[in-house]
Amino acid sequence: MFVVLINIRRIMKKAILFCMTIGLIFSAISCNDRFEGDELVNIEPLKIDSVKIPQDTMDVRTTQTIKTYSNYTSKCEGFYGYDYLHTADFERKVISYKFKSSAACGDLVTKASQINFNPQKTGLYLFRFYNGQDSAGQSTYLEKEIVVQ
Repeated sequence: MFVVLINIRRIMKKAILFCMTIGLIFSAISCNDRFEGDELVNIEPLKIDSVKIPQDTMDVRTTQTIKTYSNYTSKCEGFYGYDYLHTADFERKVISYKFKSSAACGDLVTKASQINFNPQKTGLYLFRFYNGQDSAGQSTYLEKEIVVQ
């Protein structure tokens, strides 16, 4: 019986060593540093050209989808995300961001992105959507209001 246990231990040690060796080989082979696709090269604020708010009056604790429209160069630019800032109790500043990749660019296209607005308090909400910069380099905004009752 003692000899059988020693043999099982030897077999188990060899099996574990074999599995570890195979695992090490596969992990070394799977490392791939080759570049295979377009690279993200820049993220920057994006001018919001227009805003669509379906209802300018809504109920508290309900959700409304607000759509923003911006121009992108097709094939190399796209929507990255929003900064949605609570600048006061009833004021929101919305800045849209785009990414630019190393892909070859195409034509200028207009695309929509959306924000889901779910107010928790009644009041008059003021939204300021980033609309680029003026000739003095100051940020400009489109302003929209929503009454929440």
